[in-house]
Amino acid sequence: MADIDNFDDTAYLGDDLGSVTLTMDDGSEIECEILAIYPAGGRQYIALLPEEEEDEEESSVLIYRYIDNGDDEDPDIENIEDDDEYDIAADAFDELLDEADFEFED
Repeated sequence: MADIDNFDDTAYLGDDLGSVTLTMDDGSEIECEILAIYPAGGRQYIALLPEEEEDEEESSVLIYRYIDNGDDEDPDIENIEDDDEYDIAADAFDELLDEADFEFED
């Protein structure tokens, strides 16, 4: 998991955030690259990109609630059950990507 000290309202986006292994409901595991950790609607979220499998041409970005447990414990990742909360998190991720795209063009 990414080692990010004192996460606040800063968005972290980039290649150096690391990876995480998700355990799915059926017990299978998926290795994912961390695309971003960012704030939205008063909470923190994490955007993950599953490693591509041989039979899949492209993967979807997965968005979860991110809970920073402090320096001594690993962060938690929780499912977003509420559609409105998910929409807020997804829209914020889209905006983050738009801003990053703009910055790369300059």
